[in-house]
Amino acid sequence: MKKIITAIIITLIILVIIVISINTWVKATTKKQIIKDENYSKLKDIDCIIVLGAGIWGDKPSPMLEDRLLRAIELYKNNISSKIIMSGDHGKEDYDEVNTMKNFAIEKDVPAEDIFMDHAGFSSYESIYRAKEIFEAKKIVIVTQEYHLYRALYIANQLGVEAYGVPSDQRQYVGAGYREAREIMARNKDFVKCIFKPTPTFLGDTIPVNGDGNATNDKVEK
Repeated sequence: MKKIITAIIITLIILVIIVISINTWVKATTKKQIIKDENYSKLKDIDCIIVLGAGIWGDKPSPMLEDRLLRAIELYKNNISSKIIMSGDHGKEDYDEVNTMKNFAIEKDVPAEDIFMDHAGFSSYESIYRAKEIFEAKKIVIVTQEYHLYRALYIANQLGVEAYGVPSDQRQYVGAGYREAREIMARNKDFVKCIFKPTPTFLGDTIPVNGDGNATNDKVEK
């Protein structure tokens, strides 16, 4: 019995070391790609700005998503890129992150043709994968909260996309401690996923991001 307990303890210690090591590696290898303050003005020849989904409340973005959108619009209006991809979950008819995101940006005077919607951005991995394969983006700026940027940038690096991250933290968010802890496991999960590089849930025909974003519209104007 003592040997079994010892073996279990040793196994758990090894697993904890692995988890911590991967988490540290993901953060260390992407830290320099995070652009803070107004240093983003140095970024050139960016194909698009990608906003990762973060939940909606009815037909309004959640506070975290609103901050991501505001930062992306700021980058757009400062000529970092002339195109924005709104990538989120639109897997159900009654839950539509991407149209909510696009409508928010249009209300802030971003032309509809400059806004693409990725309706199948069900995860950070799928959003980046589809940005490369569907939208043919090669050099991108990812906008999300800083804790999330490390993983998104790591995924981009492993998929061969030149990426930079601009944090969108503009307030204190409820449940921040829980999300930080959960993110450690998410970094480990996507570390493994990037080794095998599975295809996303959906692919499809290419929609080059240098074209018209209205090509991604799924609603008919009345």
